Amino acid sequence: MINVAGLDLSVVGVALTQKVEGAVCNNLNKTKEKARDGRLVQIEAELEVLLEGVEFALIEAPTPRSPSSVISGMVQGIARLVLTKKGIPYGTLLPASLKKYATGKGSDPNKIGMALAALKRAGLEFDDDNQCDAFWLWVAANDKLGQPVFDLPALNRESLTKIKMEG
Repeated sequence: MINVAGLDLSVVGVALTQKVEGAVCNNLNKTKEKARDGRLVQIEAELEVLLEGVEFALIEAPTPRSPSSVISGMVQGIARLVLTKKGIPYGTLLPASLKKYATGKGSDPNKIGMALAALKRAGLEFDDDNQCDAFWLWVAANDKLGQPVFDLPALNRESLTKIKMEG
């Protein structure tokens, strides 16, 4: 099996899901640095460690024309740099496509549907919606690579065609 990671990135921290020693692990590393550029250095250092042993990563892509896309774009750049330096191929998936993958609907305006789907399908509850997103990215990455974590309806799985292979 290919070791994959799901990454939900923001300037306040990194949520990452992967399988370690047979167990699914959900990490949420919040930055302690207050200055935005200082946070980027911290995020880079954390990703260097968190991505050790990962063979493929799926990142939630920034929403086009979103007011926060400039700031999240900086974090995306750091993550893509680390992935590239480590030689880890990766893909991106837009938030609406990730929601459709998890719930069957891409237009759900909140994250409750994704959390309910994680509880229903995997018996998992999350303290943070970023961890939930990272979990669904991990599930989608596994599914894309032909190693599904659990069965999903064909309607949900259509979103796998929206994964853009980047690195």
